[in-house]
Amino acid sequence: MAANIYIDGFNLYYGSLAHSRYKWLNIATMCQILLPRLTLKRIRYFTAIVKPLAHDPGAPIRQTVYLRALETIPNVEIIRGLFVEWPRLMPQFPFAYTDQSTPPTRPPQKVQILKREEKGSDVNLASFLLVDCFDNDFDEAVVISNDSDLAMPIEFVVKKFGKRVILVNPDRSNPPSGKLKSVASSYMPKINNSVLDKSQFSQTLTDSNGTFTKPPTW
Repeated sequence: MAANIYIDGFNLYYGSLAHSRYKWLNIATMCQILLPRLTLKRIRYFTAIVKPLAHDPGAPIRQTVYLRALETIPNVEIIRGLFVEWPRLMPQFPFAYTDQSTPPTRPPQKVQILKREEKGSDVNLASFLLVDCFDNDFDEAVVISNDSDLAMPIEFVVKKFGKRVILVNPDRSNPPSGKLKSVASSYMPKINNSVLDKSQFSQTLTDSNGTFTKPPTW
């Protein structure tokens, strides 16, 4: 069965990789281990380029090297969204009140935070999933995400077009979304460390621009 894989890059990173030693992940190898009965036709990887912070100025460089590694996989396409940030006032938590009334008569005080957000990847993933389905580009689809906003496009693919959609939950801290489970054909509750360990790129890779290596620190 020919399968297309749709990967929410930030969901995968923060759900399975951020605090691990498995960041140099070959997503094609991972998918082959997780889904051995499927023939992987194409892998669409959705992400956005992060911005540097004072405590981590090298984050965009490391991410760019990793995306370069992904591009050595013949059937991988990287679809980029946007990464935005802006200051914003939000209520402090636990709530802190400036008046002494019981109960308080005014809203809790606010503090300024830096709101950082990826924009577009969920919409891009849903769009490619649906267009590929319309074009009959796959027999089955695999969605690696725990974003419940993807429930409706998955439901369309399964119910309207009769295609199977397998959900893979990359979020090791939380169970699969109930909304996603209810519309997917089947699901995997998490990605085990043993799979991630077996799915690492070689330390050194080569592409049309030359040889490059895994970032020394991450």
